[in-house]
Amino acid sequence: MDRPDAPKSPDREPTPEVAPEALLGVVPAIVHAERLPPGEPAGPLRAWAILLALGAVWGLTFSLAKIAAEGGAHPLGITLWQALLGAAILGAVALLRRRRLSIKPWALQLYVLCGLLGTVIPGVMFFYAASRVPAGVLSITITVVPILTFVLSALFGLDRFSFLRLMGVLFGALAIVLLVVPEQSLSDPGAAPWVLAACAGSACYAGENLLIALRMPEGEDPFMLAFGMFLAATAMLAPVVIATGSFVALAWPWGPVEWSIVGMAAISALAYSLYIYLIGWAGPVFASQLAYAVTLAGVLWGMALFGERHSSWIWLSLAMMLAGLALVTPRKRERAAPPD
Repeated sequence: MDRPDAPKSPDREPTPEVAPEALLGVVPAIVHAERLPPGEPAGPLRAWAILLALGAVWGLTFSLAKIAAEGGAHPLGITLWQALLGAAILGAVALLRRRRLSIKPWALQLYVLCGLLGTVIPGVMFFYAASRVPAGVLSITITVVPILTFVLSALFGLDRFSFLRLMGVLFGALAIVLLVVPEQSLSDPGAAPWVLAACAGSACYAGENLLIALRMPEGEDPFMLAFGMFLAATAMLAPVVIATGSFVALAWPWGPVEWSIVGMAAISALAYSLYIYLIGWAGPVFASQLAYAVTLAGVLWGMALFGERHSSWIWLSLAMMLAGLALVTPRKRERAAPPD
């Protein structure tokens, strides 16, 4: 299918995105529910169970990233492993599904651009920040993604501005200010630039979301896009890692660093697959609530594993960011709830 030259109509409600994939190395693809085959009706309890389990597992990746980065693994090396293992896992899925990777010009271009915006640039930024910023704070910065995605979508005519959603954007901006400006906010005031670096990584994911919305043809398989993105990211990262001597050897027996790197990649494949399934099964608006579960789980995992204790500024920032996320999340015309 040829790439559409015009943006999709703003009358179509876009799928809200969740991007803790920043640390997972998973493409936060905008996938419309109608791109997936209809499944069995979703029971509310089962849908909520999947959503909460996904949030808990995905939220763990912020702490895994911190373990790997603090253990001395180079951010470039970690990012390479995320891309390489992600390509291997999704490649195996593609073989089982007997799907072929498109090599059309539009697809190759999309793989490279998504590889840069969805893995290489944000991955390196997040892993550099992970050793200097609490895991809970990292999980807060990732909620910038859906807020910035809405802003970019509105600017490019894919969505509409409204007063409530504009307030959500302002809440998100205020949340970042509360993270980095007050001296008592972070335990180490010198970490403020790294919080901004993590936010810049989130901005890359928002740019990737917009790119996919504009350039990915209807009906294309998001799993194959992710596979192509990982392959492109691996090809771009490998020579840089070799040239800089930043390769991370996964030598047996594995320690915390090695298990964290492999764990992030494994979670990537499982969580992304279940997230796409949840969109097609329970609907995009219900699935968008995963953002709250991931962020809160990220904060709680940081407290449980590292004993992180946050200032009142951090908790206020979290509340503001979640409020902003709630305001920018698209609403269905009907009540947003899993189907009976």
